[in-house]
Amino acid sequence: MDAKRGDGMRQALAQARPAMPLLAVVLVLLAAWLAWSGWQQLQDESRRSAVEQARDGAVQGTARSIGNELERLAERLDSAPVRAALAAGDLERASAALAADWPNLEEVAVYGPDLESVYAGLGENGFGRAAVLEAALVEDAPVAWVIREDDAPRLALAAPAREGGALVGAAFVRLPASRATLAVEQAPIDPSQMYLALRQGGVTLLARGNADHVEAAERMSAPVPGTGLRVVAAVPAAPGAPFGLRGLAPLMAALGLLFAAWVCWRVLPKLMQTEEVVEDKAPTLSQALEAEPGPAGPAPAMAETKAPAVKIDPGIFRAYDIRGVVGQSLDTGVAELIGHAIGSLMREQDLADIVIGRDGRLSGPDMVAGLTAGLRKAGRNVIDIGMAPTPVVYFGAFHLRTGCCVSVTGSHNPPDYNGFKIVVGGETLSGDAITDLHARIAEGRLYTADAPGGLSERDIGDDYVERIANDVQIERPLKVVVDAGNGVAGEIGPRVLEAIGAEVVPLYCEIDGEFPNHHPDPSEPENLEDLINMVQRLDADLGLAFDGDGDRLGVVTKDGENIFPDRLLMLFAADVLERNPGAVIVYDVKCTGRLPGHILRHGGSPLMWKTGHSLIKAKMREVEAELAGEMSGHFFFAERWYGFDDGIYSAARLLEILAASDESPTQVLSALPTGVATPEIKVPAPGGDPHAFIERFQAGAQLDGARLSTIDGVRADWDDGWGLVRASNTTPVLVLRFDADDQAALERIQRVFREQIHAIDPELELPF
Repeated sequence: MDAKRGDGMRQALAQARPAMPLLAVVLVLLAAWLAWSGWQQLQDESRRSAVEQARDGAVQGTARSIGNELERLAERLDSAPVRAALAAGDLERASAALAADWPNLEEVAVYGPDLESVYAGLGENGFGRAAVLEAALVEDAPVAWVIREDDAPRLALAAPAREGGALVGAAFVRLPASRATLAVEQAPIDPSQMYLALRQGGVTLLARGNADHVEAAERMSAPVPGTGLRVVAAVPAAPGAPFGLRGLAPLMAALGLLFAAWVCWRVLPKLMQTEEVVEDKAPTLSQALEAEPGPAGPAPAMAETKAPAVKIDPGIFRAYDIRGVVGQSLDTGVAELIGHAIGSLMREQDLADIVIGRDGRLSGPDMVAGLTAGLRKAGRNVIDIGMAPTPVVYFGAFHLRTGCCVSVTGSHNPPDYNGFKIVVGGETLSGDAITDLHARIAEGRLYTADAPGGLSERDIGDDYVERIANDVQIERPLKVVVDAGNGVAGEIGPRVLEAIGAEVVPLYCEIDGEFPNHHPDPSEPENLEDLINMVQRLDADLGLAFDGDGDRLGVVTKDGENIFPDRLLMLFAADVLERNPGAVIVYDVKCTGRLPGHILRHGGSPLMWKTGHSLIKAKMREVEAELAGEMSGHFFFAERWYGFDDGIYSAARLLEILAASDESPTQVLSALPTGVATPEIKVPAPGGDPHAFIERFQAGAQLDGARLSTIDGVRADWDDGWGLVRASNTTPVLVLRFDADDQAALERIQRVFREQIHAIDPELELPF
């Protein structure tokens, strides 16, 4: 028995011996790969350190340059010649004294405190000059902004001019933009590997280096103290860490593998030498008989498999996304076909990688499995970030530099719904692009790769929290109650708000795809009742509500008032326009008629557009808007953010604004312009087809004396209010809203709409 065991061992060693050189070669190749990866990581660390030093040096240089000019302005205003001219009320002489011997000066002016002449010249100079002067008067201190005049950026300084404690004017100084940009221009960087830029709001004032890294630059941004400027920086994406090894670990592992390769090449073959050459042994008779094959027979039959046919309901392909009922119009097979269609579209645009994530619905894992299979069938590499709000999925497309993502979500719909919000090549698919996905499936225009694409998992939650916390920190703590409605924002939403300095009390933040407490839709007032009660009971500063996938925001105050999103947009617009005078602000047709006037008074350009998150995003890119919002609670920040709708980031920006005020959040929000308004009123469409009804309404309605807009349904504006009826693009309902200066005007407008609707369909029940 022992002899047989020894023979077997010798035979095994002899058989393994020829493989040792091959194993050594494999180990050498693996060592080379690890060494190369380690070297790349060291190079990346060196680049990051260099660009951070360049960024910090540029921040200090810019702050020093602008600070010197602001100090010069303050000293000049306090000088005897300027004060004497101000005391005499001679603003021209004060301007001349202020300008004396000022290097690189382009223009100096001292205006009256009412700034009447500045506003009279808005058509000539734009909003920048007025905005920086207003900021100096509001802050009662010298300020510096970069503005655009004479078709070029300029550094503008402004300060209140006082004499004897009384405000007698406002000083304005214009200098070349180089006073702000010189430090960035001179910063030492490798232009082929690094990117460095000076930004104010959403405007890049000076950029240097490799523009391929521009989208990632905000992650390494640093503010310039005392200004509204920031320096952003970027380097190529960090190389992968093989087996999770970082720093010097890959190099150490490579040395270990080289030693193992030497052992396999030189040591083990000698130990494996045997006294006999087992390969020469002839088999015994019994071994030969055992090895001889028996008579050939038919091979066992294999079961033939065939993929089940899947019928695609064209009704799930909506205006903004794809959405249907699981088990009826959606299942794993449908999800796979949708993924295959998206992957085929990506292939045509030469896009390889895509981020996917899902909300907390019970059907989510199955939908993700089908979607992933379809995307990989088309050869696309899938990065699965797991359960995450829709804005985190959007963030993933930027953070991981894929430009493509799919959020598997039913949004605010009931638990049995699910769907897909899709971004390809940085464009949110909507309208014809959504319809084309169905056409691809129906016509068989689906690309199948020779080999399936890759699949990896990545958790980017910490990156998302860190990115927002680096951008927003509130000046004083606020106590907020957060109601996530058991939606997917319940975990990361409170984390973000705590990271920016808020005290958070969670309400219904346990993720539960059945939504056991209330429907996760903050646009419906009844869904905010528990939040209002909790805010009042805990004496919190504010209540915040997220929808099922976290891309919408609802807000209630301590006194129980529901602050409609169009009023929140007023607050956001005023804040953004402080740093971006003249910026375009986009809003949808359901927003209050007071909004455009509010935007104009704060120096902005209002633009009304169709309802729908994908439609609004497309319009924002078209007109280069800094901000947009919808009555449904979607807010889109391009300034300091990425331009997609994000309820969590919007909540952070709201707390930033409220914490900066000396007044309470309730006082700030209650002061926003208001009238008498209804929430969204949803009425089941006759025959289940809201678009057909709207066509009839547009053709037959008589709305005398009103200014009509038909870009999305019918909106009628009178001098004292307005009304709207439009077709929902997500559910078979009509959406109505009314807003007026007083109750009498509201009732009159509702009566006019009721009469016109009943003239088309007398049986339609209306709740007003």
